[in-house]
Amino acid sequence: MTKTPSNPHDAYAREVLSRAADAASEIRANIDAELAARIDFDAMVLVPGSFITEDLRSQYSDVLYRTTIDGRGAYLYLLIEHQSSSDQLMAFRMLAYVVNIWRRHLDEHPTPQVLPAVIPMVVHSTHTGLRWSAPTQLGDLIDLDDSARGLLSRYLPRFEFLLDDVAPLDVAALRARPLTPATKLMLIMQKIGPGNPHVASDIMEVVDELRALLDGPSGAREFDILVTYLFIVCDVGVAELQPLTDRLGPRAKEVVMTTAERLEARGEARGEARGEARGEARGRTAGRVEILVEQLTVKFGPLPSGAVERVRAADAEELRVWARRVLTAGSLAEVFA
Repeated sequence: MTKTPSNPHDAYAREVLSRAADAASEIRANIDAELAARIDFDAMVLVPGSFITEDLRSQYSDVLYRTTIDGRGAYLYLLIEHQSSSDQLMAFRMLAYVVNIWRRHLDEHPTPQVLPAVIPMVVHSTHTGLRWSAPTQLGDLIDLDDSARGLLSRYLPRFEFLLDDVAPLDVAALRARPLTPATKLMLIMQKIGPGNPHVASDIMEVVDELRALLDGPSGAREFDILVTYLFIVCDVGVAELQPLTDRLGPRAKEVVMTTAERLEARGEARGEARGEARGEARGRTAGRVEILVEQLTVKFGPLPSGAVERVRAADAEELRVWARRVLTAGSLAEVFA
């Protein structure tokens, strides 16, 4: 497995779900109590890496945990889908990922007599609100009429993944879920954050959850991750978040200020690498250019020279518009439309 490149949704989801307690709360919320009682959630160990192929890493992120079910070795596999439309072939992709998990297991245990159980789960998380519409069972992808399907049923693979379709849920429904504060807020922020000009007021609805996050053992770091995501995916600044930080107190205010300063310094540093010849006045814009070029490359692959030149020639307003569009666009043409 190779290193997973990061986009804002990927980075946020992986950061939260790479903590066993947060991932366990998401899995518990989607399986029946009898099965949950057989899984040793306290023994969950994160397995490094990703099983997602290079061409799909701008759309998905994944985490894998090793644990036991009834004392026998098993794996829990979580894939987060960020794109607005459902992946018609997701059942096939998930089967391929499960097979690769078994291949890795066999590499580490070369003389096994059995394979460990793998519980595969897809979390469909997107701000568009569109419901999942693709099959969750592999058999539904096989092109057969009903009579042939009956005759061939014993030869067809049986595979199904768990689906948590949070896309159509509103904030109230997500707040009611039995999740850790970090997992709950990650799903809520991915719903209300991207491109939302009213996020500063919308976020006030989850003040209680934010306070619970801050009061946790790693509260400042987890709040920093959340605020970083918001600064990247929507046009919000320190001033707009002041009503929120006034409610949450000085600790939250300090995190917001520190996060904003860190991101601005990062942008200016990237800008300086290409902006010295253009003068310090263009430093911040150059930083935004480099970030947008990086986002476009991660999502669509190597860019034509004309696209790079167009980004470099853009003004601040065009960069802001394109930075929002890249989150949901299916092609370069849609970004620049």
